[in-house]
Amino acid sequence: MEVTSNLLTPRRATRQISVGSVKVGGDAVVSVQSMTTTKTSDVEGTLQQIYALASAGADIVRCTCNETAAAEGLAQIVARSPVPIVADIHFHVEMALAALDAGVDGLRLNPGNLRKPSEIKLVASEAKDRGVPIRIGVNAGSLHPDIYERFGGATPEALVESARIELAYFQEVGFDDVKISVKASSVATMIAAYRLASATFDYPLHLGVTEAGPPPGGLVKGTAGIATLLAEGIGDTIRYSLTADPVEEARAGRQLLESLGLRERSSLDLIACPSCGRAEVDVIKVATEAQEALSSLNLPIQVAVMGCVVNGPGEARHADLGIAAGKKRGHLFIRGQIIRVVPEDEMVAALVEEAKKLVAEGVEARLAARDLSAEAEAAADRAALLDFQGADANHATERIEKIRRRGSGESSTK
Repeated sequence: MEVTSNLLTPRRATRQISVGSVKVGGDAVVSVQSMTTTKTSDVEGTLQQIYALASAGADIVRCTCNETAAAEGLAQIVARSPVPIVADIHFHVEMALAALDAGVDGLRLNPGNLRKPSEIKLVASEAKDRGVPIRIGVNAGSLHPDIYERFGGATPEALVESARIELAYFQEVGFDDVKISVKASSVATMIAAYRLASATFDYPLHLGVTEAGPPPGGLVKGTAGIATLLAEGIGDTIRYSLTADPVEEARAGRQLLESLGLRERSSLDLIACPSCGRAEVDVIKVATEAQEALSSLNLPIQVAVMGCVVNGPGEARHADLGIAAGKKRGHLFIRGQIIRVVPEDEMVAALVEEAKKLVAEGVEARLAARDLSAEAEAAADRAALLDFQGADANHATERIEKIRRRGSGESSTK
């Protein structure tokens, strides 16, 4: 799939930093992040989760570093991780320094918790010496009390001011290898804060709605905030903050970027009509079975499940592959062209079989291998369905005649 980000507001120009091997900001693609939920001292358990996150689409993974045992665990994890590792630091400057000694690829500092200017500058100096970037991770729930009081709460202005103060400490020691986040659990506050941050700083921005909660509500809130900003050209790296298995965060982030055309498709994208009275099969059941059967294959294609053979192939002609359900039969199509007609009970199996062949052989080869009689069969099915249901089921002709009579001054009751 081609990246279609040019259809959105162009990405704002930012500085570029490197988190290990991953570029963030500038002309780099928007990256996906998540955070482990294991004890970092549990090296094997944490690595297992990191590998699962990477497989689900995470480009960068954050691990907590809240104790010496966690820092020791990081020293082993970093060397074996498939993606760059960022250490999450809240209260203890010693843990930030220990994480740097462990060889992490980045730090996240919470300005509301690590407050002493001398300690902040010490960490920045040490990070500068090692070429390790730092995220200034402002959070509405942990603002410095002085800033909270001055702005009358966790306002967008307060969040950005917290980041500005932290950045000023960094600049005192000549450190500018920085990205910034200004997260809030309120979607509206989060959006306003990032818009202000985008207008204030030229550093890359890490997007997220903090404490979004469990799915589906957490997914809705995260998407509402992150997608709004990405569509405006704001944001260089993202994280969903869900009360769920972090793999769900990585998967959601990747799917969002692919849906917006900001990353090339790397996994299945199944689209389906919502069904209606015209459907001759249980579209929801077929779509669910197709999703389950195809997801495990991890094929980078878009597949459509449509409930109407009359409109389905045309409405989903942009899909790589699809099935349109008729009465006891399904029309299998590639890019809107019918390639085979299959029995109703074979529709999902036919989708899976054709999906594998499509990825292996390509669109042109599969179109060349189509059943030449399929289009005629499909046309006959469409004609029969129209005859059965009526081509004008919504009485459009009658409505148009009424409109014309009204326009000519005749009574609409005639």
